[in-house]
Amino acid sequence: MAGFTYTLPTVNGSEDTWGTTLNANWTAIGTFLGSLDSAELAKLDGLTASTAELNILDGVTATAAELNILDGVTATTAELNHSDGVTSAIQSQINGKYTGAVQTTPTWQAGTGTLDSLASPAKIKAAILALAPTPPTPQNLLGVSQTWSVVARTSGTSYRNTTGRPIQINVNGANSGGGYIEVSTNNSTWVRIWTGSGQANTWGAAIIPDDHYYKVGSNDEVAILS
Repeated sequence: MAGFTYTLPTVNGSEDTWGTTLNANWTAIGTFLGSLDSAELAKLDGLTASTAELNILDGVTATAAELNILDGVTATTAELNHSDGVTSAIQSQINGKYTGAVQTTPTWQAGTGTLDSLASPAKIKAAILALAPTPPTPQNLLGVSQTWSVVARTSGTSYRNTTGRPIQINVNGANSGGGYIEVSTNNSTWVRIWTGSGQANTWGAAIIPDDHYYKVGSNDEVAILS
């Protein structure tokens, strides 16, 4: 900005000298202020900014439109500082980090018959039903294909399951007055869970947990599935 210089009127000078000096000073003021009008100068009314604060604007090249971008901003300094160090578009960086889920093509079990890139509920249901075991019969309560063992058991004698897994026992209900099955956790307190009818071709079946005891009321062979 150009500096403002003025000339003091000559003491005891003539009117013409004074007039020339004053006219030159007013011209210099007009040149200094340029096109400023009273409304623009009035904007300085009440200004409390210091020289140092005003000097912050020194070198600012932003246009009014660029400064107006800040109009309505409610972010705090701390929130704006979250973008510190960002060197490219944030959304593009986020998009670059995302990796879509990829599911390999499954080979379905019997009951589905197709190869699909996505698992539909209907195909999952079909695969489960295809692999489900056959429901157990009354003589096969464990529902597994294992081996029956036929062993002799004395009526009223305590036997312990030491196989490390549950077993199923079948007892002939037609023997020894109908027979029965009792179980115990401690070989002391017994619970009768089945009593035979004494009729031919009647059987009692029970699951005996591991490390439990059982008694049968039948002096006959007992079938054990383990």
